[in-house]
Amino acid sequence: MSGLDSLYQQLILEHSKARSGGDLAKLPAAGTGAPATGQSRTEQSYTGQSHQLNPICGDEITLRLSLGTAGDGQAVTEIHWDGDGCAISMASASILSEMAPGMSPGVLRHTIDHFRELMRSRGKLEADEELLQDAAALAGVAKYPARVKCAMLAWVAAEDALRQAEASQGVSPAL
Repeated sequence: MSGLDSLYQQLILEHSKARSGGDLAKLPAAGTGAPATGQSRTEQSYTGQSHQLNPICGDEITLRLSLGTAGDGQAVTEIHWDGDGCAISMASASILSEMAPGMSPGVLRHTIDHFRELMRSRGKLEADEELLQDAAALAGVAKYPARVKCAMLAWVAAEDALRQAEASQGVSPAL
């Protein structure tokens, strides 16, 4: 195993144990999208929540994504999740929950699309490390088709939750 592969493996193991954002079970239920008390319309946060299951291995995740205003437009303000599964699926959710806050919906969709393309490449594409940040550590998973769904689980949930959050505010995502 190369030094870089070893580093990536260590990063995946660390994220699977110290699950960033993996605190959804401790939070109150998602709101309806109405402004909280004392919150103006411009400070409003919209949420979407998605439950995804990988029936092949039993990995599952429930992910909640919140959108709020940032500068000139919308941005992901936070991602929280709860799940159970292999180290790859849990690390993938943890990495996503660290990197997505601050991204605009368009940038998040682009990032998810690149990650999906990378995972489907069977190891033929190289990860855009600038775009994927720590998620580039999961690039090796693409060589193992049975594990791709594990890595994609949180990303599919985030994509669905983003769609719900935008729908709750009457926004149609750009295609």
